[in-house]
Amino acid sequence: MLTPRFSCAQTLESVAVSIYCPSVRASDAEINVDGTLLTIHLNPYFLRINFPHAVLEDDQSSATYDPSSGYLTITLTKEAKGQEFPDLDLLAKLLAPRNVEVPGHPAIEIIASEASPHDESEELVDSFGAISLEQREFLEAAENDWQFPQTVAESPSPLQLSTKRYYGFLDMYTGYFTHIAHAENDVNELGNEAETCLPDERRAKRLKHEQIKWDEEHYMADYLDDEYIQELLVWEDPELVDGAEYIFTESENMTMLNLPRKEYLPTKLQQRNLYLTLLTLLFAYAYDRRTTQHDSTPESAWTICSLVPAFSALDPPPYITVKSVPQSTPTSEFTDGDLASALMPSYRRSLAFPLYRSFAMADACRKDVAAVLAKGKRMVTRFLLEMKRILDHHEVYYVYSKIWVDDFCVWIQASASDETLLHISQRLNSLTITKATIGWNLEDLEAATRLVGATTSDSDDESSE
Repeated sequence: MLTPRFSCAQTLESVAVSIYCPSVRASDAEINVDGTLLTIHLNPYFLRINFPHAVLEDDQSSATYDPSSGYLTITLTKEAKGQEFPDLDLLAKLLAPRNVEVPGHPAIEIIASEASPHDESEELVDSFGAISLEQREFLEAAENDWQFPQTVAESPSPLQLSTKRYYGFLDMYTGYFTHIAHAENDVNELGNEAETCLPDERRAKRLKHEQIKWDEEHYMADYLDDEYIQELLVWEDPELVDGAEYIFTESENMTMLNLPRKEYLPTKLQQRNLYLTLLTLLFAYAYDRRTTQHDSTPESAWTICSLVPAFSALDPPPYITVKSVPQSTPTSEFTDGDLASALMPSYRRSLAFPLYRSFAMADACRKDVAAVLAKGKRMVTRFLLEMKRILDHHEVYYVYSKIWVDDFCVWIQASASDETLLHISQRLNSLTITKATIGWNLEDLEAATRLVGATTSDSDDESSE
């Protein structure tokens, strides 16, 4: 089945869904409404939309097909007239499966049982486990819920019984770097051990590589001759100025429609870490966007991947030791220490890898990230989609789009909170990351550079006389 292009609009009393399905027999359309769920089956198209609130199929509802344009328009009545339906332009959120309530306690409590070698419950479990995969899928499909099967990840065992290592969004991926030796992946810092390194080993390799790439002379040269860098610092992103309007383009809508259909069940700690990882992705794209003035180059994919530790070393935040986060702690509470720790590797890498190496540039990128977050998840989605477009067009680095950016595009629309994004934005705006915390004696290098510059200037004056 194909997922068609579609868009949604609303009035005070109804919701309208316009579906592009040219050259079909409209009379064969099967339309079902069940609370917040709308399903449309019109061969070869199938669409399932989960609205934020319930809709009704009543006398005021309608479905019309225009053969000249190829659009099927379905109008449904809101169950609560005048109720606002938020996020109708976030297509990935509308396409996500319905949320499943995870019970906090077992639904059945065993009071007592008689010990026997084969009781009835064991026989039932054994018989269910013995059926074939095809039979199991048939039984699950018989429930007719049309939801993707989901399982909650088990707690990792302290004993590593498998050689597989997981990475990427919520550690869901493995095997993407099995043949890394045969790929020209210049940003990979784990070498042939990308599939076998433990998280602590990845971090150690990343820190070692950053130290190797750090070049004092390059930094001092950019600090002394910073005329072009100053031009980049004063550049204003047209999409981040106050009052700028933004509507998803047709291309962006198509990209969102092609995103994976997934539902995520992260713990509070995992969700907290996703927000921190998001900062590193946005920082890397903000650096490329500012240094190219929103005109990406063939080097943009390399620049972005080099600046994101979760890409180059499969090493996402947090970068400080976090014993635990109580389940009662809201994910919106981020301290300056949390944010500074998450961005510290981004600052260091922006001073060690790309062409323009300036602490002022890193600070400007931090403010760009704050401006993006302040505009909410729509602007964050747009930046992630642009980042995805750059990576998808690269023959090697597209892998990072598959294991990170695709999932972030879905998660941001379906699960992220505008309130949390605004909270982080406000924190970032007032955050101060000092040069002393970078660890490369930046202040001493800058002082030495100014001294050399002053000496050179005096020599030039004397020679001119």
